Amino acid sequence: MSTSPSPGLAIFDHDGVLVDSYQLHLESWLELGRRTGLPFTEALIHRTFGMTNPSIFRELLGDSLGPDEISRYADLKEECYRTAARNRLTLMPGVRDLLDQLSQAGVRLAIGSSGPRPNLDLTVELCGLTDRFSAIVSLEDISRGKPDPEVFLLAARKAGIEPSRAIVFEDAPVGIEAARAAGMWAVGIGTTHPLEKLRDAGAHEVVPDLRDYDFRPWLARLTLGSD
Repeated sequence: MSTSPSPGLAIFDHDGVLVDSYQLHLESWLELGRRTGLPFTEALIHRTFGMTNPSIFRELLGDSLGPDEISRYADLKEECYRTAARNRLTLMPGVRDLLDQLSQAGVRLAIGSSGPRPNLDLTVELCGLTDRFSAIVSLEDISRGKPDPEVFLLAARKAGIEPSRAIVFEDAPVGIEAARAAGMWAVGIGTTHPLEKLRDAGAHEVVPDLRDYDFRPWLARLTLGSD
């Protein structure tokens, strides 16, 4: 992998970290259940938040759905999400300030998400984030979902930064596990799951949200070359 003079890379998960989308996804999954008869529940949706759509369908129904059915249902669910998101999508508290501060410090920015690319593009458009990210990695780019580290490793590769020089902001235990497996600094955000679960998953740090998050100690560790 080629390296860059940038001091590092900050990778943001999308749902629950970059944008306040949990309720939108919850409503969309429940609407899919109403339209199709699939037995989605709030408990299942909460437990699988952060996983890929195919993985969520397997959690619900095992292998009873074929790839074509999964793709059709997933497309319908994401259409429901984007329809709702156009009028209600907002950045999570503290995110815009943190993006600005990281950019000013020379840190590159990326999105690493199990969500489909149209959802990520909608966020970039609606939230005024065009040209802010050196890399955007979505469901279409990966073959293995979190907790596999593929999504974060690919984001680092696209951004031209070594994985060991990346920090990941995640709200789901599977995302924390993926960040740790990628050899990255993992920050757990308590917007979707209790801080204890994120800490148990291996987070180096846990915070309730990104308001006033101080990334300077992480940068200092990079400068000193320590873990």
